[in-house]
Amino acid sequence: MVHQDDLGGVGHEAFVLHGELKKRADIAGAGIDKDGSGSTMQAAAALKSHHFTLGGELETTVEIWTSQVKHVLQACAHISNHLDYTKKRHTAEDAKIVADLSGRSGPVPVSELDKDFR
Repeated sequence: MVHQDDLGGVGHEAFVLHGELKKRADIAGAGIDKDGSGSTMQAAAALKSHHFTLGGELETTVEIWTSQVKHVLQACAHISNHLDYTKKRHTAEDAKIVADLSGRSGPVPVSELDKDFR
């Protein structure tokens, strides 16, 4: 059994996580210079220019990290959007069920409901 508040709460947390992750996990863009290179990639380039193997490894690490962060951001956005949609859909379905069960002249008798289960 799922409650509207549960769906909204989880969707909201996914939205918050998306925002925080986007702000804090961008190591490729941190300390960006005029050429568009972040401080970590600048360090990788400097290490490579002095023939340190670590420069290439640091560059690879930033690329893999960036790729993984993008995947997590996409997952958070998908969860948030899906749960927002689900919450709205359940609300609409609940309203339709209430309207269907109410009938035009009041509540539908149990004997009428029971016909659908035979």
